[in-house]
Amino acid sequence: MSVLWRTYLLVTLFFALVTVLGLALLVRQASEDVQREVQAAEAVVEYLYEAAQRDPASLQNGLADNLRHVRLQWLPLATDPAAQSFEQWLGQHLFALQPTPRVAMLADGRQLQISVDPSDEIDEVWDSLLQLLLLCLLALLISLVAIRWAVHRGLRVLDELLAGLQQVTQGQLDARLPARSLPEARQLAGYFNAMATTLQQVQADNTELTQALMALQERERARLGQTLHDDLGQYLSGIRAQACLLQAVAQQPEQVLVTAQQLDANCQRLQEGFRALIRDLYPVVLEHLQLDEALHLLASNWQTAQRVQCHVTVSGTLPNLPLPTKAHLYRLVQEALTNVAKHAQASEVRVRLHYQGRRLRLFIRDNGRGAQLPQRPGIGLRSIHERARSLGAVLRVHSRPQAGWALCLTLALPEQET
Repeated sequence: MSVLWRTYLLVTLFFALVTVLGLALLVRQASEDVQREVQAAEAVVEYLYEAAQRDPASLQNGLADNLRHVRLQWLPLATDPAAQSFEQWLGQHLFALQPTPRVAMLADGRQLQISVDPSDEIDEVWDSLLQLLLLCLLALLISLVAIRWAVHRGLRVLDELLAGLQQVTQGQLDARLPARSLPEARQLAGYFNAMATTLQQVQADNTELTQALMALQERERARLGQTLHDDLGQYLSGIRAQACLLQAVAQQPEQVLVTAQQLDANCQRLQEGFRALIRDLYPVVLEHLQLDEALHLLASNWQTAQRVQCHVTVSGTLPNLPLPTKAHLYRLVQEALTNVAKHAQASEVRVRLHYQGRRLRLFIRDNGRGAQLPQRPGIGLRSIHERARSLGAVLRVHSRPQAGWALCLTLALPEQET
């Protein structure tokens, strides 16, 4: 059953209950009124009975026509005495009326029956009952029409919302709801349109991020290929040429010594190139050093390469972190320093790692040019946010023009990691 029909049913039941209560109150009040009228009519019947006994001529013709709630009938009755009118039946069963007729014996032998007749009062009560029923029925119809009109407007908004959600589910993120006159409809349309706009922006950001990551991957592959070909390949070619030269000058000790020294220098450069390449690809130092030692080494190498002061402060004894957590924190600091080198134009960077109460806090701040927030994050900030999300940490980024950037990461560690 739809919402509209359930509403119809509830409203109809409510009106039926109100109608029954109204009818009960009306019947109760009418019963009291009929009883009072019958009691007054019984006094008139007694008076007429006594008058008929004394002087039948005093009962003028047409008197009964002007009397209310009193009936005069000459006996015997022409109608079937077993037949009952609707008013008599209603008076007996609804108002418990059983009036006793009085029969007057006239001098000429005729019999006159004088009885209480509440039919007029019962007719009025019946008319009141019908009017109440018609009024309740009219009010019910008007209410159902008003409900249908109001619910139809709401259902139209709901249908538009369902259609918009279906479009969003199918990937049509440009779906928008029109503005309506109802405040609730406008608010709903505003929230839906904001959600669709956000999803559309997120999709565009994801597309841009994917393209940027693919471009970065290609650049890294090109750099790796160039490093292997230009640096490592040349060193290997030189080593091979020097090995051939050793064979040719085997009888010349001085030349052999010089060639061996060149081989040693080339092997050292080759080893340094491999170490730098491996360090860029994966932080091997984390397998042999603690996180604070690895961060100090990273800051030292970065400071030497970028000629920017980098201070690392570690307070408290760090817990034994799993390697993936250490790698994410290390890469996060590395990406933050890379952003500083590319965009901040800073002369000093401070990195602080603090552990207390099973909470690890990482704070990175520079004294660069900063920026006015909010602004769309670049690849570096997005990568930092994704690493923080992978860690399950809370990351806050603050910046102001000419006040630098500040990153604050808070990581709650499980008890077993402490």
